[in-house]
Amino acid sequence: MSIERMNVVRISGKLEAFDRILEELCTIGVFMPENAQSFYSSGMGLMPFDDDSSAQTKLTELENLAKTAGITLQVKSLSQIQTDDSDGGEFFDELAQRLRSYADEKSSLEEQLELCKSAIDNYSHFKELDVDIGEINECKYVKARFGHLPISSYEKISKYSKNHQYISFFPCSFEKNDCWGVYFAPLENIAEVDGVFASLLFEQIIRSDVTGTIEDILDGLRANVSVVENNLRELEEKALQTCRDESEHLSLYYSKLSYDCAKQEVASNAYHNQEIAGWVPKKQAAALKKRLKETDKEADVQISEPDSTVKVSPPVKTRSFSKILRRLVEPYTFYVDLYGTPSYDDIDVTAFVAITYTLLFGIMFGDLGQGFVLSIVGALMWKKKRMGLGRILVPCGISSMIFGFIFGSVFGYEHLLDPVYKSIGLSGKPLEVFENVNLVLLIAIGIGVFLVACAIIMNIYGCIKRKCLGEALLSQNGLAGLMLYLCGANLASAFMGGFSPLPSPLCISVIAVCAVILIVKEPFIEAIDKHEFKKPESLLDFFLQNFFEFIEYVLSYMSNTVSFLRVGAFVLVHAGMMMVVFSLASDGANIIVVILGNALVIALEGLLTGIQALRLEYYEPLLYRRRTQIQAGKNK
Repeated sequence: MSIERMNVVRISGKLEAFDRILEELCTIGVFMPENAQSFYSSGMGLMPFDDDSSAQTKLTELENLAKTAGITLQVKSLSQIQTDDSDGGEFFDELAQRLRSYADEKSSLEEQLELCKSAIDNYSHFKELDVDIGEINECKYVKARFGHLPISSYEKISKYSKNHQYISFFPCSFEKNDCWGVYFAPLENIAEVDGVFASLLFEQIIRSDVTGTIEDILDGLRANVSVVENNLRELEEKALQTCRDESEHLSLYYSKLSYDCAKQEVASNAYHNQEIAGWVPKKQAAALKKRLKETDKEADVQISEPDSTVKVSPPVKTRSFSKILRRLVEPYTFYVDLYGTPSYDDIDVTAFVAITYTLLFGIMFGDLGQGFVLSIVGALMWKKKRMGLGRILVPCGISSMIFGFIFGSVFGYEHLLDPVYKSIGLSGKPLEVFENVNLVLLIAIGIGVFLVACAIIMNIYGCIKRKCLGEALLSQNGLAGLMLYLCGANLASAFMGGFSPLPSPLCISVIAVCAVILIVKEPFIEAIDKHEFKKPESLLDFFLQNFFEFIEYVLSYMSNTVSFLRVGAFVLVHAGMMMVVFSLASDGANIIVVILGNALVIALEGLLTGIQALRLEYYEPLLYRRRTQIQAGKNK
């Protein structure tokens, strides 16, 4: 993706046509409103429109209602909204009133249900008593109290009973820190005994008007719970069905409110005398102007490039790829947004991250079977939970399947695909990992060189877009740095007897020239980019500081390139972990161990691979681009 170029739109005209202009701006879908004060002089005496948030309030209520009812609101077309003659507001108020009555009834039933369940829990402590509670409560001369007290209080009862003959407690059950039971006392002494037990924190549970055995009481309570739960289910289904029956009307009303909110957003940024301002993509500016003139021939529509008089930065809008590429690229906005969205003068690296991250993940986690599982898990994460990470796991799993086919690994079985290779004319798997360790590591280094070089080239392009030609040519992340890096990589490859297309003397000469440029680059960059250069206190300090910075650049190039060895290391680690699993499983004889081992490897190595691939994206290639972008922002 790349950043769309934006134009400034200024609209002025008669107030009578204001509503029609608002409708057209909301319908066309390419206009982004901006506060008109950012485009017009504050001395013009423009007055803003009153802020009306009623539509937004109702929209929020409707969205909450739909979420509770479990229905999906559909946005209808403008033609459907305009042909709907029903009073959406009155309809929604009536529906909300009906649902509120359902909610009140539901609250009452839930309260009854909670009381019944609490009573069941309390009475269950006395279920061993095979007596009629009503007969005990009807005694004329003796009163009984059923309840519970803390165990610490129960232990004190024997001390009280020495001084009072009627103080005794008969425990029925113990639970956690409470003792459940009953005490008896003569009618004339019950008040005194109640006072003593009150001081012991006794709480009465069974009231004096309860009748029947404990089992009968529990059966009755359970029956009540069943009835209340059935009533709750019927009430909830009734409320949901009411919402489903009215889903079409709700969607129409939702569309109306969304449309009104969009109009209100534009109006809130406009000023009286129809002073409206905003942004439109450059490619669609002419079409917008044409439609606005058709709506109001007297409207003055001015479209121009953003300049220094505009007090705000243009919005960032990215161009989309085709439908096929969009499915690969769009999920990775989840990662790029974590790092930071691109500015208007920058370049969008989402496509670069999507392609490189997918390839790096697939190489490090190369297994056909495990990659398939990872794709299924990612698809379920996105479909069931709408997790952005799930969309990323799908292409990563497919990449793992592709490289797993190259490595010949299916759930750790290294020779399961041999018949397939032979059928396509190969003698065996394309790459035997442990027989080609050096090759794997060299390929990893080659990937690092390529990605770092690509990142520097992107940075050069970004600097040119920002009109920072000095940075593009002479900085460590510009052309000078790129030539130094590539020539250094060529020399290192030649030293190890590898691929080196350029002769060593030429590379040494280029490195020497680039080194001098990077050491003395600062005044030349400032002169080319027309920035002020602060003269150093002494030439010696200037050269020493820039020389050590040059050493840092070289070390950075080396460390970031060597960091890509982890790509090859993870290829070896994956193969090694599966060897351990199969060793524990007696070469695959114990299928349970194989399954559990694969599950552990998918969870553990999938997490580590994802983190390490993201680290390579954030701190190796993209870091070059980001450093110069930050520096350019400071200079600007």
